[in-house]
Amino acid sequence: MTAGEQSGRPGDPAASKTGPAVLRALARALVSLFYHRVEVVGLERVPRAGPLVVVANHQNALVDPLLLFATLPRTLRPVAKAPLFRHPLVAPFLRLAGALPVHRRQDAGSDPAQNAALFSAAATALGEGEAILIFPEGVSQPEPVLMPLRTGVARMVLGTEGDVGVPATTLLPVGLVFHEPGTFRSGWALVLVGEPVRVDDCRVLIATEPERAVRELTRRVAEALRALIVEVEDRETLRLTEGLEAIRRAETAAAPDSRAGAPTPRDRIAWVQGAARAYRWLAPREPVRVGRLRVEVERYLADLERLGLSPQVVGRTYPPGAVVRYAMREGLALLGGLPLAAWGVMSHALPYALTALAARGLATTADVDATVKLAAGAVFYPACWALEAWILWRILGRWGLVLFLVVLIPTGLFALGWQARLARVRREARAFVRFLWDRDFLARFAARRRALVEETQSLARLVPADVLTGGAGFGDTGRRDGGQ
Repeated sequence: MTAGEQSGRPGDPAASKTGPAVLRALARALVSLFYHRVEVVGLERVPRAGPLVVVANHQNALVDPLLLFATLPRTLRPVAKAPLFRHPLVAPFLRLAGALPVHRRQDAGSDPAQNAALFSAAATALGEGEAILIFPEGVSQPEPVLMPLRTGVARMVLGTEGDVGVPATTLLPVGLVFHEPGTFRSGWALVLVGEPVRVDDCRVLIATEPERAVRELTRRVAEALRALIVEVEDRETLRLTEGLEAIRRAETAAAPDSRAGAPTPRDRIAWVQGAARAYRWLAPREPVRVGRLRVEVERYLADLERLGLSPQVVGRTYPPGAVVRYAMREGLALLGGLPLAAWGVMSHALPYALTALAARGLATTADVDATVKLAAGAVFYPACWALEAWILWRILGRWGLVLFLVVLIPTGLFALGWQARLARVRREARAFVRFLWDRDFLARFAARRRALVEETQSLARLVPADVLTGGAGFGDTGRRDGGQ
């Protein structure tokens, strides 16, 4: 079976306009429900027409293509590994998207020789002005590093050049950055669209030195993706870097003359990107200071977690009037919202529990956690809702069913917000009790926080400015991409 037969060429039902439109709507619904915020930077860099190849990093399994389907303004035809076309749940969606199968040596039953059909189908699609999505690492993995890139992207882009009447293909890098990617409604995602990768000289070189042209273009793609993502040595280092960003943000907000508003995910990731670059430069040059800072950050975050506190409550004072007003406001809000929240929790408790059970049993690695939750939720939530609706219809009749359906989604979302508010009030209450027990307790934590920030800024001054090119430095949250 050829690539075109497996995935559907333009004009086939699988490649019709209806399939991608349905898939995009589904992707938007799933992504917006799972993540409480999705932000896109540089969207104006996406050409609205003409042949396009989108390349992105791959750390979140099937959620990565869903996120790009939902946010980019082009219909994307993904390149997917051939075994997925035999998967009973995934295959229908691949055909809806008009996906192109790639045969990898490590996949059982795959024959890399069949990839000639992939390149032929890709050339046809690009010749007709379509957009193709590729994850050039060739594999999804949870570590915050870019894996070595396969050369297929370069061969695909350069292989279409020189055809008479075919416009040049745009090669567009997109960085995907997640915070708590597998956590429902607590995580958020950031889509960073970079400048198109320069291809012109490689198009000239392909005629005389094809392998050199392919290697050079592959190198440029890797360089472009590294400039967009947060790349550190492991997930623990990423956790500590993000924790240091939260510490710095809390210290900035606590300053007496601070006028800073709430930072956006883009602001926060820009700082973390700069911090990661600085860390890589500093680690071999100042190993003692960097190691000591890392230990102190880890200890500080561990102490906060043990006490159930957040960086934002450290160092606060509690004037009696403000405490009373806060307790009255939050207490009344929680009490008043309790009936709706309770109904929202009860009507979603069964599918939530079944989805969590499936995730624990099936999510073997961190990169598939969110994918398993989305897939399991897509099955369990509608099934459980249908069962609950049938029970209420039998007990309360038609109007009971109508009321249940009308309030189902709103009460579920309200319950999530109510639970988040309750968690925040608990943290504030714990901090207040600590303050009453030991008036200097939070002040000592604030002093530790201030020392961490000062040492961070001192180390940042050692880093040459050109090391941080493409990211924000330790000492600020300035934007850099020109996209917004």
